[in-house]
Amino acid sequence: MTDRATRSTPRRVLVVCTRLIGDVLLSTPLVRSLKQAWPNAEVDVLVFEGTDGVLAGNPDIHRILTTPRREPLRSKIAYLRPLWRTYDLAVAVTPSDRARLYGWAAARRRVGLVTPGAKDWAKRWLLHVREPFDNVHTHTVTMGLQLARALDLAPAHAVVPPTAGGAGWARLTARLAAEGRPLPEGRFAVVHVAPRFTYKRWHVAGWRTLIAWLRQQGLAIVLTGGPDAEERAYVDEIMAGVEGPVTDLVGTLKIPETADVISHAALFVGPDTMATHMAAATGVPVVALFGPSNPVKWAPWPAAWTQLDSPWRMQGSQRQGNVFLVQGAGPCVPCAQEGCDRHRRSASRCLDELPAATVIDAAARMLGQVPAAPLRMVTSAASAT
Repeated sequence: MTDRATRSTPRRVLVVCTRLIGDVLLSTPLVRSLKQAWPNAEVDVLVFEGTDGVLAGNPDIHRILTTPRREPLRSKIAYLRPLWRTYDLAVAVTPSDRARLYGWAAARRRVGLVTPGAKDWAKRWLLHVREPFDNVHTHTVTMGLQLARALDLAPAHAVVPPTAGGAGWARLTARLAAEGRPLPEGRFAVVHVAPRFTYKRWHVAGWRTLIAWLRQQGLAIVLTGGPDAEERAYVDEIMAGVEGPVTDLVGTLKIPETADVISHAALFVGPDTMATHMAAATGVPVVALFGPSNPVKWAPWPAAWTQLDSPWRMQGSQRQGNVFLVQGAGPCVPCAQEGCDRHRRSASRCLDELPAATVIDAAARMLGQVPAAPLRMVTSAASAT
């Protein structure tokens, strides 16, 4: 729906996405839709501190504003003062009171998402145009694009990956070479083994077998990941059973540098994590490992997908464009819960029982091999049971 308050061409637009880093990345199609509709407008984005790296190098964004994830009320009020009515239009991408409050302070015209059935003054008074939020049957990208539709704008479907730019790439490759871990000269696969939360992890044996198979296909191995100590320990556990050289970049790259490395890969394999979303956006072949998560809502958005409908069904391994989604099996999949024990450090049986052969078959198909080239005998240290 639209109203007279949203019809004039704005000069300054604020997009508010105060959620996790994956949500921020998946808001970039909306940002692009706004910029394409109003090329002379300045489009700023307000996000939580620590999530802004996923917007680096985005040509559609004029300025990135950040706010602490947790702060006392007095600090929130102080933050709102310089925002006060400095924008013509604010768009709240997340259905939270905080996002709507920032939008209300920043602009006289506001558009945003609201949870159906919820009744409170904030939802009624803080937004001029309200779109219903669906957390089950609508992809996160589509939810943002519904706000573009509410503004009568043509949707731009592409997720925009971050980048360090040409100069940044040259600095990165020079630094890695100086540190004695240059990127491979030939074809390589990027393997991102560790998600943020344990319940999204695949098993150690599977990663070892997959890496052995990738190497047998003539691909060098590049590892990416974050700096968290637990993540580092998980990578080390996997690599203790892997033979042969790898380029280990875990904990050494900034977010846009990670995206740039992935963009040069022949294949990316990773779990349900932000890096996998970035990989899909770069257009490289991607194998995404999903267990409890709802793929209709959260599976990676393929680079060439141009429909508003979600690319994904709720159940089953499937391929769309440059993404092959491998889903763990079981009548409860996807449960949309935090693992079998319902907490972030829980195991997920659907991933613990996902065979390496299933993932290898998907990887082979993304490399143009049908059927998959068989895994030749490897040493016991690198094999899986």
